[in-house]
Amino acid sequence: MSQKYYDAADAGFRMEMSKLAPEDFKAWMGLNAIPGKDHGQIPPKVRELIAIAVAHATGCPYCIESHVTKGKAVGVTKAEVAEAVLISAALCAGAAAAHGGLAMKFYGEE
Repeated sequence: MSQKYYDAADAGFRMEMSKLAPEDFKAWMGLNAIPGKDHGQIPPKVRELIAIAVAHATGCPYCIESHVTKGKAVGVTKAEVAEAVLISAALCAGAAAAHGGLAMKFYGEE
């Protein structure tokens, strides 16, 4: 197989969705813009740190690149990125452990 996953050029394929489902795409773009907004109680730097952590939790390489770049522009340090990533990892591990209790419940008695 010669195709690669997460090729930078793949981002262009998202535009096909904008033509096929324009209203839904527009709504998604509105949501996609929320982290970068400069309003409300959470300052831009903190918003981008949250976005960096969530991008790692969801595993979206495009979001990781975007929010690390945007975060750097608003003063996020490399050390803060590392901490955000590790906080994300800790919470993802915690979620797996918490859901492990459900696995035990569903397995039932031996």
